[in-house]
Amino acid sequence: MVVSILVMVVAAACGSDDEDRELVIMTHDSFDISEEVIQAFEEANDATVVIQKAGDAGQALVRAILEKGNPSADLLYGIDNTYLGRALDQEIFSVYKSNMLGNVPAQFRLDPTNHVTPIDYGYVNLNYDIAALDAAGMSPPTTLEQLTTAEWKGKLVVENPATSSPGLAFLISTVAYFGEDDDYDYLDFWRDLRSNDVLVKDGWSDAYYADFTKYGGDRPLVVSYATSPAAEFLFSETPIEVPPTGNILIDQASFLQIEGIGILKGANSKELAKKFIDYALDIAFQEDFPDKMFVYPVNSNAQTPDFFRFAEEPTSPADIGPIEIGEKREGWIQAWTEVVLR
Repeated sequence: MVVSILVMVVAAACGSDDEDRELVIMTHDSFDISEEVIQAFEEANDATVVIQKAGDAGQALVRAILEKGNPSADLLYGIDNTYLGRALDQEIFSVYKSNMLGNVPAQFRLDPTNHVTPIDYGYVNLNYDIAALDAAGMSPPTTLEQLTTAEWKGKLVVENPATSSPGLAFLISTVAYFGEDDDYDYLDFWRDLRSNDVLVKDGWSDAYYADFTKYGGDRPLVVSYATSPAAEFLFSETPIEVPPTGNILIDQASFLQIEGIGILKGANSKELAKKFIDYALDIAFQEDFPDKMFVYPVNSNAQTPDFFRFAEEPTSPADIGPIEIGEKREGWIQAWTEVVLR
C-alpha cells in the first residue's frame, strides 16, 4: 500500500512537471511575435510555448469565459480596456503584479487590481486619403460635427461596433466627445451621420481595403489607427518620403486602446505564466512587435522603429475609463444599432 501511494505521488509530480513545461497562450488572430523571441523564452525556461489563436479580441474573451475554471490556456493575451470590465466581472483571471511594471507609465496601467498586465497600446482615430482630398480641393475635418455637413456626405466609412474592435473604440470616442444626455448627444450625431450616408462595414479590413479611396473605394475617410500611415509608409511598393494617408487627431475623438495579458484561473502552468508576463514587459519582446502588430510598447525604455515617426500619438484622447465602458458598452452598442442600422 505504501509503495502504491509513493508511486502515485511520484507519477503526479512528474505529470505536474510536464505540464509546467508547456505554456499555452490564447490570443487574437492579429498576434504576431518573432519566432526568435518566443524561442529565447523557451530556451531560458526549458519550456514549450503554444500560441492558441481564437478569433478577434472579443471572441477570445468569450472563449475564456466559457472555459472559466477549466481553461484550455494558461494566459489570455489581448484583453483591452473595452472588454476589461467584463473580464473582471467574470473573475477569469488570477492576480499577478509583475516587478517590470515599474517601467510602465501610470497612464497605461489599465487594471489597478493587477488581474491584467498592460503590454501594448494604440489609438483608434480617423484616417484620410491625402491625394483624394487634394483632388477634391478639401481639407481634413477638424471637428466631428463637420462630418454631418453636406461637404462630407458619403465620404466616411466606419466599422460596426458590435463586430469590430476599432468600430467599438470609435463609438466610445463619440460618447466621450458628445456625451449621452446633452442637447446634442452621441446618438444625435450618429443619426446625422446616417442621414449623411455614412457607410458601415463589419470589420476593419473590409472598410479599409474595399471602401477607402486609397484602395479603390469611394470613401476618403475611414476609422482606422494612428499607426496606419506608418504602416502605409513601411509597406509602400515604391520608395516614398511621406505616407499617402494621414491622421485626423481631434481632441476627445480618438481612443487609447490598451492591450494586456492575464493568467487564467485554473492554469496548468501558473509559475511559467508569471515568467512570460515579465518577459513580455522586457525590452526584447517590447521592441519586437511594433513593426508587426503596429502598436506601441508600454515599457518606457523600449524603442520603436524609425518609421513610427509617422505614427502620431493624440495629445487628448477620449477621457473615459474601463469601468464605465464595462458598465455601458452593451447599452451603447444596442442604442447605436437601433439608430444606425434599423
